[in-house]
Amino acid sequence: MQRRPLPHHALSLALCALALAACGPREIGDPCKPDKGCPDDLICTPAGDENFCFAPPGGACDPSAGDDFCIGDAICDAGGVCSIPVGGACDPLGENYCADEYVCADTFDGEGNGTCGIAEGGACDPGDSLCAGNMTCADITDGSNACYPPVLVKGNVFDAQTAAGIPDAHVLALDEQATAVTDVSITDMLGDYVLELPVVRGTDGTPSPDLRFTLRASAADYQTFPGGLRTALPIASSDAVKLEDGWNIQTAITDIALIMLPPAERGLASVSGHVVAGDRSGGVLVVAEGAGAGRSAISDLSGAYTVFNVPAGDVEIKGYAADVQLSPANVSVGPDPLEGVDLTLSEAALGTISGSVNIVNAPGGSLTSVVLVVESTFSDTFVRGEVPRGLRTPLSGPPDVSGAFSISGVPEGRYVVLAAFENDLLVRDPDPNIAGTQIVTVEMPTPGIDVALSDSFKITEALGVVGPGADDAEQVSSPPTLRWLDDSSEDFYTVVVYNAYGDLVWCLSEQLPNCDGPNIPGVSGQAEVTVPYGGPLELGMYYQFRATSWRSPGGKPGPISTTEDLRGVFFVGGGA
Repeated sequence: MQRRPLPHHALSLALCALALAACGPREIGDPCKPDKGCPDDLICTPAGDENFCFAPPGGACDPSAGDDFCIGDAICDAGGVCSIPVGGACDPLGENYCADEYVCADTFDGEGNGTCGIAEGGACDPGDSLCAGNMTCADITDGSNACYPPVLVKGNVFDAQTAAGIPDAHVLALDEQATAVTDVSITDMLGDYVLELPVVRGTDGTPSPDLRFTLRASAADYQTFPGGLRTALPIASSDAVKLEDGWNIQTAITDIALIMLPPAERGLASVSGHVVAGDRSGGVLVVAEGAGAGRSAISDLSGAYTVFNVPAGDVEIKGYAADVQLSPANVSVGPDPLEGVDLTLSEAALGTISGSVNIVNAPGGSLTSVVLVVESTFSDTFVRGEVPRGLRTPLSGPPDVSGAFSISGVPEGRYVVLAAFENDLLVRDPDPNIAGTQIVTVEMPTPGIDVALSDSFKITEALGVVGPGADDAEQVSSPPTLRWLDDSSEDFYTVVVYNAYGDLVWCLSEQLPNCDGPNIPGVSGQAEVTVPYGGPLELGMYYQFRATSWRSPGGKPGPISTTEDLRGVFFVGGGA
């Protein structure tokens, strides 16, 4: 605390100043020497070049004096007691010396500190919460706000191969519409992180049980999660457990394994800055487009972003999100991190992309979704890529598209339009000789226009994956048996396996040029097809198998159906 100028005291103080060693300090505000101390409960405290007697919190003081001589954050209240104002430091294990109705609560900073503020359950203002300790001004289901312990996501980011924690990794949380709901948390030297989730509470402070979030993690020299073969599983607010420092969510899902990039892609620079778009700044997909495949990040709640592993060269930094048009930034990337690359709002109009799907040979009433993938992030191998916030129909929740669809608020850029991309028991018809089965790329100019796709997407029933990876990535310790449900009209099957780098590592097919075969004969009267996996199993690596059924009408083979884009993933060691 900055000490205030001291007033002149009465004659006694003047005399003591001449012979302090003889009479010593007598009252609050008197000069003192640390080895001599102060009378009563006063404490000899440095102030400028000298030491003076100050009163501790709870000590008596004179509210009419020109200086209250209270220690630290304490001030002399109207009752003549040194009290700690709201926000002031206090001892959570000691007496409550907070001013007025405020209380002292632990900040859980690991050093036993506390701050004065509104007690648990007390009404607060989100704009200036004044909550004590580490409590947050939470939204309540009845529309009010009150101070309650935070909802904390805790976890570890680690190397998928070595299981060692990764320091300086960036982690943030997204809601079901891919909007950032937290600022970035940067992992410590052990790879640990903590995120505070903005969860609506019941009137007793209990987190609402029906909220879902996903995590995104990125780091230098590592693949971003989710990405490639890997998807992010939802975190449920119902998993929160009340502990001393708040409601904690710490499960296997909150520990994130990252896969190291191939050697040629390591040691690259990062580009960071802010999306400056007001209350739409958070959750924007920021892509570095230029040399090599598009590297990406998502801006956090404040608009801050960092794109890791950007190749050197001339790069265009672009931002993508529904209802937000941003001016791109052109930069030259070298070996060192590039900072301060901000993306600002553009006044250019947005556009709309519309089309239709045709679902055939699938269960009655089947529904799908349609997404726009930024083309520079699209993988032909995995048939997936980054979907910006809001560029999905429906906007969130279960699929509901059975015919016509429309996605509005589309910013400038090139997109791959994908239907039946998510786990909905449907796939794009794999027969390349039929209209509506090709990968569709569309460009949205600036200003935006209405773009109508000419061909309807042909969608069919998927081959059901039995395992591994029927629903989520599945850990294995030995070569698994690949299993999928039989397609009753097939003549034979083919199967391919890719690793997380997109390399074809194993296959059984006479139809693909890089496979020695043989095809897998069709089965008759059996519920599922089984094939022993004969490819590599590297520690920490993720793999995906994809099976395709074929028919040979007239002697010319043609694909009928495939397993789904997001299923059939397995890995060795590490975490999901």
